Amino acid sequence: MTAYKKADFPVAKIRRFLEPGPIVLVSSAWRGRTNVMTMGWHTVMEFEPSMVGCCIFSDYTSGLIKRSKQCVINIPTVDMAGVVVGIGNSTGAEVDKFAKFELTAVRGAKVDAPLIGECYANFECRVIDASLVRKYHFFVLEVVKAHVAKAPKYPRTIHYRGDGVFMVSGRHVNLRRKFKPENL
Repeated sequence: MTAYKKADFPVAKIRRFLEPGPIVLVSSAWRGRTNVMTMGWHTVMEFEPSMVGCCIFSDYTSGLIKRSKQCVINIPTVDMAGVVVGIGNSTGAEVDKFAKFELTAVRGAKVDAPLIGECYANFECRVIDASLVRKYHFFVLEVVKAHVAKAPKYPRTIHYRGDGVFMVSGRHVNLRRKFKPENL
């Protein structure tokens, strides 16, 4: 193991090291209006039932999700990086992002929000706790249906590091044999 030499770092920028997972696209719908937003602040909260917590700062998206009490978390791959940034740079209040970014809206099995056909995985979600939305923009979602491509087994997803820099998932290391079964 290496002992690293360290220097002071701006506390406001620690997200570069703590971002929990891949950038996702959140799709939502309410009374004929649909939207897609880029999101990086999410975390797994529970396995069964499957729960995800996420921060949604967009007033437009937040409004659609608060009213419908549902959304879809879509996982794009690196080939969609330009689309991910474009979606993040625009607002659904002014533009139909499905049309502008040529995304295929796929009907959900359990929710009315559309899945994005071009994404590697789609997780249909229902809001189960909105008590922290007003103060922290934090929704707790239950994944009620999951759709995942059969291949590749490990897709190349993108992870935001701040300042316009992304990391692309890469080489995988399998340490399964070292785990206790209950910790897998």
